[in-house]
Amino acid sequence: METTMHTPPAATPDALPYSFEKLDALMEAAGLDVLLATSKHNVQYLLGGYKFIFFAAMDAIGHSRYLPIFIYVRGDADKTTYVANKMESGEHENHPFWVPNFHPVAWGSVDSMQMALAHLAKIGISKPRIGIEPAFLPSDSHVALTSAIPDAAICDATGVLERLRAVKSAAELDLLRQASNHITDAMQTTILGSHEGDTKFDIIERLRREETNRGLNFEYCLLTLGTSHNRAASSQKWAKGEILSIDSGGNLKGYIGDICRMGVLGEPDNELKDLLEEIEIVQQAAFSKVAAGTLGKDLIERGQNVLAQQPNAACTDFFAHGMGLISHEAPFLMTNHPVAYDGIDADNPLEAGMVLSIETTMLHPKRGFLKLEDTLAVTTHGYEMFGTEGRGWNVTE
Repeated sequence: METTMHTPPAATPDALPYSFEKLDALMEAAGLDVLLATSKHNVQYLLGGYKFIFFAAMDAIGHSRYLPIFIYVRGDADKTTYVANKMESGEHENHPFWVPNFHPVAWGSVDSMQMALAHLAKIGISKPRIGIEPAFLPSDSHVALTSAIPDAAICDATGVLERLRAVKSAAELDLLRQASNHITDAMQTTILGSHEGDTKFDIIERLRREETNRGLNFEYCLLTLGTSHNRAASSQKWAKGEILSIDSGGNLKGYIGDICRMGVLGEPDNELKDLLEEIEIVQQAAFSKVAAGTLGKDLIERGQNVLAQQPNAACTDFFAHGMGLISHEAPFLMTNHPVAYDGIDADNPLEAGMVLSIETTMLHPKRGFLKLEDTLAVTTHGYEMFGTEGRGWNVTE
């Protein structure tokens, strides 16, 4: 089944967060003729923000799984195609996709790939160099692809898509700004609404409700109480005088806010004030190196050098990473710290529109887990911080 659009699309190519020129250049540099994007986050990005609600939280159905496929031919946007689940025809009727070709035919990973192959055959692509997302292409789909086009060169297009997403549009930045602001607001409300005797289960559930009430999709909450460094949910109760660290990710239309703030049940003593100030000194040192044109490694080195001068450096860690549709994306600034990837962008200049998560974590042997995590958008002359509230001690009685 092929559907040709006869009504104006809800999102036009002019409104996309990327340009075809940039995508073409990235594909040419990687030697790709065709792109087959199959991850939900990249399909959402390439379509201009759309995600099918039925499979928003899961992929499995029947004996297979949902596999959307976005097909792009380098230099020829008119051949762009979206292979979708059958139920997505209703989505198209209500809010037409911008792509010239739309195929709502699939229920699983094999029939979805078969439709993609039929489209490639129809447009006459022979012996192509096809870019795929290996981590997001099921083995049965890969077999179907290589069996149907044995002469094709199958290449990893992960880097192409990472580079394409690295610089955010104004609309993307606004979503990340809103997500971060909502999380910090929800955290402050949660801390102020939590009391002596509340369990970690209670506090996490309170945060979930607060984030949801602000329009976010709750992703996770990593929570510590007292002197413990264990961030998993449990029946541990918050006691008078104890600290709390609350680290949460929530997303707004797919864009992730990731923030960590500190609370205390009662007034913080001078030692706690000094410990959080150490973390703040490191954070501000790293912030000072965030601006378009600054090398990524400069902010890492600045944060690490200032951390080394702090009294509790031995139990404190600093790192930074890019974020957007996923929690660790370009720019990649550190190698295997903590997530397993290479810091391939450390020697590259930051660009205006990139978004960074900067975090400093102290595992104090006597006072517990202390951390600040902040989100910054790179600007021409510096940075804009999202979710600025609650960076000191959030006190509840």
